[in-house]
Amino acid sequence: MAVETAEPIAIGLIGAGRIGTSHAGIIAQRVPGARLAAVADPRPQAAQALADRYGARTFTGPIELINDPEIPAVVIAASSEAHADLIVAAAAAGKAIFCEKPMSLNLADADRALAAAEAAGVILQVGFNRRFDRGFAAAHEAVTSGAIGSIQLMRSLTRDPGLANPAAVPPWTIFLLTLIHDFDALLWLNPGADPVEVYATADALVAPDFKDAGLLDTAVVVITFDNGARAVAEANFSAAYGYDVRAEVFGSEGMVTAGGGARSSAQVFTSSGWSTDTVRSDTELMRDAYTCEFVEFAAAIREARQPSVTGVDARRALAVALTCIESVQTHGPVAVRTSGETVA
Repeated sequence: MAVETAEPIAIGLIGAGRIGTSHAGIIAQRVPGARLAAVADPRPQAAQALADRYGARTFTGPIELINDPEIPAVVIAASSEAHADLIVAAAAAGKAIFCEKPMSLNLADADRALAAAEAAGVILQVGFNRRFDRGFAAAHEAVTSGAIGSIQLMRSLTRDPGLANPAAVPPWTIFLLTLIHDFDALLWLNPGADPVEVYATADALVAPDFKDAGLLDTAVVVITFDNGARAVAEANFSAAYGYDVRAEVFGSEGMVTAGGGARSSAQVFTSSGWSTDTVRSDTELMRDAYTCEFVEFAAAIREARQPSVTGVDARRALAVALTCIESVQTHGPVAVRTSGETVA
């Protein structure tokens, strides 16, 4: 659905939590051609406080926001288990949709969401922010231009700076919410190739007392692609030095790397040693990338086209994440499943 107006696109935000609060500020202050029009959250005080900050309206229910005729686009930043149902509802209402990852928690719901968006003819973008980071984008260009030759080895990692409350981490978070970013990055950096096998190992090394409750805070995944490339993805929830996100692609003619946790290129040399200041959160490290993905969302709406990262991309990354869960459960390599019900 194209929006034929010179006025800023009115965006409704569903979810006033940590990431929703970050998205609200970016939409309101950093995205030309868009404005934060409304906020919905089941916690009335949270919704009101965030909406008041940017002069937006407040809804306590997401469906009321979705059905508002003055809001042509929605950003879904609610809890992950609600994503698929909200996509379906927003598609039925004819809204352009931006959904935070994961798009759903199983392939059946992913297919239901994709079908709803396709049937309604609406835009569906999913929040894989690394594609909009300058360093990652440059790495992608190096790959697609052929500068590093044929891809042989790949690496992607996410190291979060701390685990504040291990009791609040849902089971399989490390694959479905954390490493899913790495899976999307690896798929994007190996264009035209499909993952065929996954071998995942995981443990609770940061908070071992919570392992019996389902917490896994450290993981390593080996992915085999149908073009022969091998990739390693790793994650940990307690990087003492800051928030660290990196990728590497090694090819027959060279290598490209991207990412890191440095706040800037400045390096300090003193009698104490050599140091670089680091960021401590994803919303700081990826602020420009978050901005660019919403700029892309607004542009896709105005140009009546699908965005550069879609629900189909999200489904591919989800399939890898779900295969990781099966691999951990079976203690061995598992073929990547591309269809059927896979329950997390």
